[in-house]
Amino acid sequence: MARSEAAFTAVVLSCEHASNRVPAGLRSLFTRERGVLATHRGIDIGALPVARRLARALDAPLIAADVTRLVVDLNRSLHHRALWSSFLSALSAEEKRRLLERYYYPYRRAVESLIDERLRGGGRVLHLSVHSFTPVLHGEVRRADLGLLYDPQRASERRVASRLVQALAARAESLRVRRNYPYRGNADGLTTHLRQLYPARSYVGLEIEMNQKVVDASAGQLRMATVLAEACGCVLGRDWCPGTAGLT
Repeated sequence: MARSEAAFTAVVLSCEHASNRVPAGLRSLFTRERGVLATHRGIDIGALPVARRLARALDAPLIAADVTRLVVDLNRSLHHRALWSSFLSALSAEEKRRLLERYYYPYRRAVESLIDERLRGGGRVLHLSVHSFTPVLHGEVRRADLGLLYDPQRASERRVASRLVQALAARAESLRVRRNYPYRGNADGLTTHLRQLYPARSYVGLEIEMNQKVVDASAGQLRMATVLAEACGCVLGRDWCPGTAGLT
């Protein structure tokens, strides 16, 4: 990658499935299956601790969800069938509209405002959306430790992803990294939405997907955050290379 292509002026992090919190007024809807909130359905296990460490190491702002995806999925478009979980099937359209006003729109506006601010004056932003995935889904074993999701139609994202894969391999040879796995990088999601707002020359959005068996405990979270921070620092350039203080 040419130096001009790597000349990011800012890094922004987000974590759409950071929380399993249910607002007090909705808790009765989860009474029969309260345990679901601690599973991958209710929260991206390990994602927030890694995102926080990565943000500190890269000296980058982090916006994280404060409500479970089972109330409203902040990583889905308004038309997507997974925006609302089955737990909310008894709510009226008006009640759901109020949830959008309370959680969905403010979260998305916060991410967009942060990117807008960093782009003023001709900046270039790398957005890292941090997620995790369950090791087994519908009987299928996911055979990767880390997935990097990007839009293959955006040359800038292909190049940044390739550099990141190389940097990760150099620092953690045993880490199994796959591109656009376990989901397609151009599928419905926050980064896909943001690509419609910002041109490829100024916005590069990557979704980081970590296997929950790797980051379900603090030791694994620290290792993943460390290798990601070092690899991102390498891709971003010498001025971005992280120290160790933000990773403990």
